Amino acid sequence: MERVLGIGGYFVRATDPGALSAWYRDCLGLDADENGLWRQEAGVTVFATFESETDYFGSRAQQTMLNFRVRDLDAMLAQLRAKGADVAQETQDMEGVGRFGWVTDPEGNRLELWQPA
Repeated sequence: MERVLGIGGYFVRATDPGALSAWYRDCLGLDADENGLWRQEAGVTVFATFESETDYFGSRAQQTMLNFRVRDLDAMLAQLRAKGADVAQETQDMEGVGRFGWVTDPEGNRLELWQPA
């Protein structure tokens, strides 16, 4: 059986694509080039499905949620707050898995930040 090799891209609709790309660069440090290519660090990727009625993604209108791995969750959340980003106050610890926090981008997309255990 042929298998996928990994995530090849993630595409987001935006009313102002340039401004949203700049937010991801300036607030999260996502340094994609002019073609959108981003060389991410090696690491695991989680693929999981959720019940259709979950509130985990924030708005029920949001059908998917992007999760970014981070080295230091507290430092990332502080950096986002300093830039005026919409950061959730709560964080979550899952034994053996890691720590989680959330931010909503300027277009209303809730993102999860994960510091692996």
